[in-house]
Amino acid sequence: MHPVDDVNGAAADRSEVSEPREARAVAREAAAWLVRLREDASPQDLEACARWRAADPEHERAWQRAQRLNDKFARLPAGVGVRTLGRRARTDRRFALKALAVAFTVAPAGYAAYRAMPWRDWMSDERTRVGERRFVVLADGTRIDLNTSTAIDIDFTASERRVVLNDGEILVETGRDAANASGVYRPFIVETRQGRIRALGTRFVVRTDDGAGATRIAVLHGAVEVTPGEAPERATVLDAGQQTRFTAITIDAIAAADPHAGDWSRGVLFADGMRLADFVGELGRYRRGLLRCDPEVANLRITGTFQLGNIENVLAALPRTLPVDVVYRTRYWVTITAADDGSGGSSGSNAQAAQPAKHG
Repeated sequence: MHPVDDVNGAAADRSEVSEPREARAVAREAAAWLVRLREDASPQDLEACARWRAADPEHERAWQRAQRLNDKFARLPAGVGVRTLGRRARTDRRFALKALAVAFTVAPAGYAAYRAMPWRDWMSDERTRVGERRFVVLADGTRIDLNTSTAIDIDFTASERRVVLNDGEILVETGRDAANASGVYRPFIVETRQGRIRALGTRFVVRTDDGAGATRIAVLHGAVEVTPGEAPERATVLDAGQQTRFTAITIDAIAAADPHAGDWSRGVLFADGMRLADFVGELGRYRRGLLRCDPEVANLRITGTFQLGNIENVLAALPRTLPVDVVYRTRYWVTITAADDGSGGSSGSNAQAAQPAKHG
């Protein structure tokens, strides 16, 4: 039996998928070979698969993609499974491989669903916890700083260098790719759920904003090309000192980049007349739990350079510089409120007139 027969029936009713029929067929073949070889493959099976992969570059690309997706599923923590309504969970290896095959063959819908799974960040190649910041150096010499709660996948092939930002914020300084044995230039691409950013020899910051379904990009050196995922005709080049925000279909007007956009990589939050609500929102990214600001003090302004390594010290200093109180309902539930003026009321009515505060 041809290995494709195992999965053809499961994927046959997915005619709504927009990929060309030929591409879906190749994907099914790659997934079927993966299932076959992970079970009881004979030497003849191995040779036949090798011949299939070598027959067409699209075959090899589909095979590599199936392998990567399989590797990610293999890294799921124990106890995470797929349960079908009305049926008990199936955990045997054969069922898992068949499920992988079906997920792979309905791409891009299946791949998009995989990226939306709650364990996506846990399975990422590189990730940081809440409050953690660190950097990695890739095989091509590129340095990537990861901000708090960030997750990326790294996918280098013979034709391109791709980093997928699943969540969070990164500062990228691209390398020269001197170690590339092929000698062929490989473009460097950062992919988010909204689209792609192609580096043109540069240093830039990318931040996801899933609440708004958008990606923010600020270019510090060099240039990048931004392409919304569903509107490639809107591709736009940003030069050093420029920033924008884009969704899958639009790109905002280009603006001057915040020169402090990458300060977090040095453990610093810079505020220049920042609204207190926005300031608290930024601090909240670096500590666990709920950190919120009452509306009556939301428009107070704060200025200064703040160390991200100790958020509790920053919170403790706020009442000394602004008419606010920091109320700990629990360790993980903190609210910034208007300060009690001693008369049973509060000073929240003066929020708009408060002077900028400084704190080192």
